[in-house]
Amino acid sequence: MSMTNSASFIDPESTNSDGDEINSLPSSPTASSVSEEEEVSDAEREWRESLQQLELLLTMVVVPYIGKYFGRKCAYWGWAKFMEWKYPVEIVITNPKLFKGAGAIEAAASL
Repeated sequence: MSMTNSASFIDPESTNSDGDEINSLPSSPTASSVSEEEEVSDAEREWRESLQQLELLLTMVVVPYIGKYFGRKCAYWGWAKFMEWKYPVEIVITNPKLFKGAGAIEAAASL
């Protein structure tokens, strides 16, 4: 079977009445639909940029600060438990707010 004798999908002679209707439609989009598509793509691009900036803020500032704060808090708690086990003494924190504030200030100062 040769390609010249067989009908192909891109053969212009095999069009029907539906193809004539499709060909009568305008081939280029109207100006209003183009501007709406551009607005949507601009808004989508700005949204993605905003998400990227938020992600950078979280990964570069918030997560390290919180990790450092809770890491120190865990280390103080672990050290207190170890010292209570090794040397049976009682650790009393007289001002818990000051203790937490000092941990937060120390974490912020070493960033």
